[in-house]
Amino acid sequence: MSSLVLPSDLVSVQWLAEHHNHSDLVLLDASWHMPMTNRNGHQEWLNERIDNAQFFDFDREVCDQDAALPHMMPAPQHFELSVQMLGINNDSVVIVYDSLGIFSSPRVWWMFKAMGFNNIAVLDGGLPAWKEAGYKVNVRPPLANERPQGDFKAVYQADLISNKDQVYKAIDDKNVSLIDARARERFLGEVPETRAGLRVGHIPSAINLPITEILNNQTMKNAYQLAQIFEALMPQKQKMIFSCGSGVTACILALGAKLAGYDALSVYDGSWSEWGASDTLPVVKSQ
Repeated sequence: MSSLVLPSDLVSVQWLAEHHNHSDLVLLDASWHMPMTNRNGHQEWLNERIDNAQFFDFDREVCDQDAALPHMMPAPQHFELSVQMLGINNDSVVIVYDSLGIFSSPRVWWMFKAMGFNNIAVLDGGLPAWKEAGYKVNVRPPLANERPQGDFKAVYQADLISNKDQVYKAIDDKNVSLIDARARERFLGEVPETRAGLRVGHIPSAINLPITEILNNQTMKNAYQLAQIFEALMPQKQKMIFSCGSGVTACILALGAKLAGYDALSVYDGSWSEWGASDTLPVVKSQ
């Protein structure tokens, strides 16, 4: 067991600065951007990163590369080997951040959770907060990872990831809440979807909670504020399944709910990329 203990699933830049050089700490840059932004997370990591950060590519590498849908969860064996090659051990402490503040990093936090690893936290405010606080970034070309292969073992937690059949059953299940993280106009079907070929609207019985409601721009709202938001939507003991466009921002809601004290949480991996592409799954949209 590591001597470094995480205070929460979310850590401040001050906490990271204090523990940045701890031998058990592994820092991951999980920056990813929507295709229409023409930004490349890996290229940005090459240009600028928190020192010692390795890049975690959940979009092209640590994913199910045979899936037709974007960045789907990989098989446990694939995840395990990928993580081991980053030098991560079972007793490592992993901090994950992204270049937008809190956007794609919770996806990697949730992937690790789904593989049975809990010693991971998201950096609140990510790279922007780190820079704003005056901490240095590394702009030199990154060196090859010199960590020896880790002994990380994946233990898949199936209840943390939902598929379309489970979501379909949840529509009429009063003990489950479906929470959609997309912007309200997308949820209502008032604007075209960002990916071509998808229907507009939302899953029947789903509740809309845009990620902007739980964020203060680039940082997460505090636990008290988050508890008020989630308790206004559903009971504490209710299971929640989060969805979004492609399973990334849904994990921001999962992180917020976790910080608010909720435990029965799951992410619909295919999200609207799968549901909206189907001609048979039910869809609701505004009239």
